[in-house]
Amino acid sequence: MKALITGATSGIGKAIAQELSRKGWSLILTGRSETALEELKETLPVPVETIALDLAENQAPFTLYEFCKGKHVDLLVNNAGFGVYGAFTDTALQDELELIQVNIRTLHILTKLFLRDFKKRNSGRILNVASSAGFLTGPLFSSYYASKNYVVRLSLAIAEELRREKSRVTISILCPGPVNTGFNDRAGVQFRIKALTPEAVAKEAVFGAITGKLLIIPGLMMRVGIAASHLVPEQILSRILYHVQAAKKPE
Repeated sequence: MKALITGATSGIGKAIAQELSRKGWSLILTGRSETALEELKETLPVPVETIALDLAENQAPFTLYEFCKGKHVDLLVNNAGFGVYGAFTDTALQDELELIQVNIRTLHILTKLFLRDFKKRNSGRILNVASSAGFLTGPLFSSYYASKNYVVRLSLAIAEELRREKSRVTISILCPGPVNTGFNDRAGVQFRIKALTPEAVAKEAVFGAITGKLLIIPGLMMRVGIAASHLVPEQILSRILYHVQAAKKPE
């Protein structure tokens, strides 16, 4: 079995690579740093291919797909993504455009191209890494929350299409809360609640994807929180979330 993982050099992506390798999966890994990819490759006890790409570049997802052609990928893990913190009028437009490229455009392209191949052979799995943010509105983190809403809604729609077609192909959505990764450093925030480890999230993610689970939400408290959020009017919830996001600003 072979998996392709984007954003594989750190955080959840790296932990998923390690978890799959323990289960004997061969891997194709991509990230921006060739050095980091090679260092990770040396630690994994399975066949690993690497390709260094910046998925914020227009051609990168197509280059990645071509690289994987003929290699019989069984699992696509769309993990690459990042956040931009601040009031919408204050954040840098270029940063947000790159966020849209990576979090939405690249994920969309890879999902479509690999899903077409999976459907033709009637086998294959996709794991799209979203976030608990994918169910919410995020003042001060608006672009990131919006991008993860896109991932959740796109994936849910695809799942229903596959179900109606009685396809053996599955799509799963990973929706963790705070995870102790480099994400908060790049976004310039600090979590004020206890974060899960990437390893714990990866274990649930891999099990869920392999078994075809649609929604994977690690942690009981996060599952309860997401369910409870649907009981609160949107305007009030947005006000609450503003204060939650404001508390993330480094002192």
